[in-house]
Amino acid sequence: MAGGAMIWWALAAVALAIAAAPFLLERARPTVAKARPDAPGQVAHLPRGDTHYQWTGPQDGPMAVCIHGLTTPSFVWGPIAKGLAGQGFRVLSYDLYGRGYSARPRGAQDAAFFVAQLEDLLDALGVDQPVTLLGYSMGGAIAAAFAAKHIQRIRQLVLLAPAGMGHDLGPVARLVVNHNRLGQWLFMAFYARSYRAALEAERDTASSIPDAVDLQLAELELRGFRPAVLSSLRGVLDEDMQPAHHAIAAAGLPVLAIWAREDEVIPIAGLGKLAEWNRAARQEVIEGAGHAVAYTHDAAVLELLRTQLIR
Repeated sequence: MAGGAMIWWALAAVALAIAAAPFLLERARPTVAKARPDAPGQVAHLPRGDTHYQWTGPQDGPMAVCIHGLTTPSFVWGPIAKGLAGQGFRVLSYDLYGRGYSARPRGAQDAAFFVAQLEDLLDALGVDQPVTLLGYSMGGAIAAAFAAKHIQRIRQLVLLAPAGMGHDLGPVARLVVNHNRLGQWLFMAFYARSYRAALEAERDTASSIPDAVDLQLAELELRGFRPAVLSSLRGVLDEDMQPAHHAIAAAGLPVLAIWAREDEVIPIAGLGKLAEWNRAARQEVIEGAGHAVAYTHDAAVLELLRTQLIR
């Protein structure tokens, strides 16, 4: 009897260790504060946490603000920001909470969470003029939410492979969204493996950011990245963006949506859904591009921006 009890307690201890391991490993990772001395830009001290940002382009140019996506921080905008600066824009790019060099505050990462971050950043930087707002992937959903709330602060909206009109982030993402505790454990235990595999598959892809894969993999080494991705999957990426797009259409805000023909994350079918929600939206498709369109086909993106943006 005693021997059976000992075996039971041993098995229970092993099970507890397995359950706790992903979370203990997360706590052992270095904080973003240790990485921040390497940050190329500046840091704004906002109410919910520090936000890393960069300016590119002439100080007197019309302002453009760039919002990145779920996993890749603001460096993803590098080639496009440089190109927009060459077109005369003053470009602001920044890291969303939980990514890059920005803080990892607690809270559900829904659209309101990210809209508040951008509100605070623009206020802290004294930006009071209407801006061209660009959103890539998840950033497209955030940009739409911000624009719907602050129509008067937006000059025009650019959506690049935007989330919010249907997406497929893979079976792991679907599982963690639909199952609370189990999904959280599975995500913390196995997400990094699937993320690495997806990135390694892109390593030989021609890119305007030569070290894009390694820069993205580096996110896994910092505390708070995995929980932020999970929270966004259950938050902003699980929200219905139709009301925001209806509000944008009703206000007559100019919208340019750019889609990647071979995108397996944000399918081209989103083009039809946006057309239903906003018949006035201009839509373009870049042939041969996948979801990494921002840095694999940035020249094509910039050409569309050059010909279609309001200066």
